[in-house]
Amino acid sequence: MQTAEIRRRFLHHFEQRGHTVVPSASLVSPDPSLLFTVAGMVPFIPYLTGREPAPFPRATSVQKCVRTLDIEEVGKTTRHGTFFQMNGNFSFGDYFKEGAVQHAWDLVTGRVEDGGLGFDPDRIWVTVYLDDDEAADAWHRIAGLPLERIQRLGKKDNYWHTGADGPGGPCSEIYYDRGPEFGPDGGPLVDTAGDRFLEIWNLVFMQYELTDVRSKEDFRVLGELPKKNIDTGMGLERVAYLLQGVDNMYEIDEVAPVLRRAADLAGVTYGKDHDADVRLRVVADHVRSGLMLIGDGVTPGNEGRGYILRRLLRRAVRSMRLLGVDAATLPELLPVSRDAMGASYPEVVADFDRISAVAYAEEEAFRRTLTSGTALFDTAVAQAKAAGTPSLSGEQAFSLHDTYGFPIDVTLEMAAEQGVTVDEAGFRALMQQQRDRARADARAKRTGSVDVLAYRRLLAEHGPTDWRAYDTLRTDSRVLGVVSDLGEDDAPAAPAGPGEVTRVVLDRTPFYAESGGQVADAGTLSWDGGRAEVLDVQRPVKGLVVHQVRVLEGELAEGAELTAEVDREWRLSACQAHSGTHVVHAALRQVLGPQALQSGSYNRPGYLRLDFAWQGALTLQQRHDIEDVANAAVRADHRVRAEYMTLPEAQAIGALALFGETYGEQVRVVEIGGPWSRELCGGTHVTGSAQIGTLALTGESSVGSGARRVEAVVGLEGFRYLARERDLVRQLGELLKAPTDGLADRVGGILARLRDAEREIAELRAQQNRAAAGQLAADARDVGGVAVVTAAPAGLSGGDLRTLALDVRARLGERPGVVLLASEAAGKVALVAALTPAAQERGLSANDVLRAAAAPVGGRGGGKADVAQGGGTDPGGIPAALQAGEQAVQTAAGR
Repeated sequence: MQTAEIRRRFLHHFEQRGHTVVPSASLVSPDPSLLFTVAGMVPFIPYLTGREPAPFPRATSVQKCVRTLDIEEVGKTTRHGTFFQMNGNFSFGDYFKEGAVQHAWDLVTGRVEDGGLGFDPDRIWVTVYLDDDEAADAWHRIAGLPLERIQRLGKKDNYWHTGADGPGGPCSEIYYDRGPEFGPDGGPLVDTAGDRFLEIWNLVFMQYELTDVRSKEDFRVLGELPKKNIDTGMGLERVAYLLQGVDNMYEIDEVAPVLRRAADLAGVTYGKDHDADVRLRVVADHVRSGLMLIGDGVTPGNEGRGYILRRLLRRAVRSMRLLGVDAATLPELLPVSRDAMGASYPEVVADFDRISAVAYAEEEAFRRTLTSGTALFDTAVAQAKAAGTPSLSGEQAFSLHDTYGFPIDVTLEMAAEQGVTVDEAGFRALMQQQRDRARADARAKRTGSVDVLAYRRLLAEHGPTDWRAYDTLRTDSRVLGVVSDLGEDDAPAAPAGPGEVTRVVLDRTPFYAESGGQVADAGTLSWDGGRAEVLDVQRPVKGLVVHQVRVLEGELAEGAELTAEVDREWRLSACQAHSGTHVVHAALRQVLGPQALQSGSYNRPGYLRLDFAWQGALTLQQRHDIEDVANAAVRADHRVRAEYMTLPEAQAIGALALFGETYGEQVRVVEIGGPWSRELCGGTHVTGSAQIGTLALTGESSVGSGARRVEAVVGLEGFRYLARERDLVRQLGELLKAPTDGLADRVGGILARLRDAEREIAELRAQQNRAAAGQLAADARDVGGVAVVTAAPAGLSGGDLRTLALDVRARLGERPGVVLLASEAAGKVALVAALTPAAQERGLSANDVLRAAAAPVGGRGGGKADVAQGGGTDPGGIPAALQAGEQAVQTAAGR
């Protein structure tokens, strides 16, 4: 049974039993503490924990997931993989244990011709929590399982919670007996390795409120939840390889084609060589994960999700190189993965042009950096071996990662090939520091240093904020809470006085909270005897709007009645920028094609930037065309309207969704000119496109492999930008005594004459240096049998100084000779030491001479035994530097 068919049967089974089919959420998790969606229940956490009311009593989904904690183990075993799919059914206060058991049993053992999966009932075992008699009885009574095939395990195996205080409960796992060839009989209790009795489905019975949660097994039960929930997870890949009669996930229909194609390219046979098998599995897994991550809008980068994607793609490329394939391989492998996954995810087929462009660009970039990165690696290895400590430091490994994008496993593999170890712990400590800084920055941006529990308490007590940003710029509001950044607990803060910055929760607000790339509104809060300016507006928890304010007059306290008012000009300019972003996006797609899809945006009053999928810089003509199309849409004064509908309805009319965003059942579609621009968006907008005003593109640049960024100004800022450009052109015309339409030719002529003058100056300088070289060589002094030249020509750059030193050295002929030159330019010191071969035979080294000379000028440097170069910061030390270098020669020559 094909994987796509198993997926279809699962969803149909539960849809027929009253479950709402929920599309898979993006792999990009909306939870700031998670990089990716790591489990099928992640999108439903707010409903399972009771933070938000569930929009349906029952739901089912097949969720795309990525886990990368064990990325180094991928390929080494057949158990580990990064991308996987989790089938799930969920009940929010509806059915409980008996219903979950009944639904699962009907599907697992149902006849294939009736839509079931057809597993043999006699080969099904289950586990339940030690004292969960209710679950054990349900399996015995409903499924007819004999008691010996219902085994009881402890908290480690059969209890679930989030890892924090909140809901939790026992769980029940369904196992399939693969047969005696995989191990001894006795069920999961005996088969701790999981080779014979394979877990295929976990049913979580969320029924208790837990507190004092200290570990997986250490917590206290407060009591039963008022509403009991069901959360289940069936591993689609595991079920697939059981029903397809293969041994593991790497051999199923969605993975094996890539593995086989990789083996063909490498000229190897899977199953014949352990090392080759490991690398083939890495390739098969990582290519699929890369396909799905790029499909959900992730682009390669050096941080966060982008780094994980980059690491996956580069591990795949590196594995193919280790298999002996030096040519680009993703163009051969990615289409195979697309075809394998297309039945389940047709969007990867429709969007393959963009996906492949990103992936191929990353492979090409890695192939280029492998050369330079390998050179750095080889240098570090040579230095380590020369020092007698064949180990690379954590700093060196981190530099390879940070500068060249080398995944640590690439560094480890290369080091092992050279017989060198790596301080992996040091590397990971540096990586963790980098992640901690990034996460701290993200948390500070969203919530300041306030514990999010304070906001959740306010949400639970008062309900969601009555948010009026689409309807009005002014509301009469009441302060529900003033929350201090500085408090160590989550108690409400004391009233805030003049000059203090604090965070305020209102019962209703007209302020737009930062989201979807649009910055928050500015404005004021005013009350009897007081006023505060609004600095920022965020949603630290869904449903709650929090205002960061600075009190200007009076005291702001909980319970205060006030007027919240948005700055009208700020909002208008923000609307112009956000609607302008949609217009530019539509213009990009019209000029460049549908593959130029937005991958991120940012807009503030008067300014917008938009990131999109594209290879290579835009031509000047393309930029002109995009600007023309955008301004034509502005002049046309297209109607701008917003409408709510279901996600499938929005998709059916061609509305574009921003990659990485998570959408609910109801979505807001913003149209500009009907189908001309139709996007899912929660931002504020103008009512007609003419209100956007002047739109001028101001920049275009690269933001990573396969991703570009355009920037623009709109409205009054657009007019001011063009006015500044006009004034600049007029000033240049006056200075150069040229009409504006002839400025380019006039500037081009000036630049040509400047280049000619620079060439003449360079030739004169070279002649002067040649003349100086002859005189310097003639003035060489004998120091212990070595001809020594020291001098301090003024105003030479490091390159010119090196050229002069080499010229002087050549004039010293075959005798032992040392040239040491120093020059001051722009307050900096350049140093060069050059030795003849005869001087090196006497045991002298340019490195030693340079090190001695560098100290008096506060510098450093290095090179080879014949030539070394460096610099310093203290020009006053040049005479001492030359003397120190000469002394080093005398000491070495006298040995």
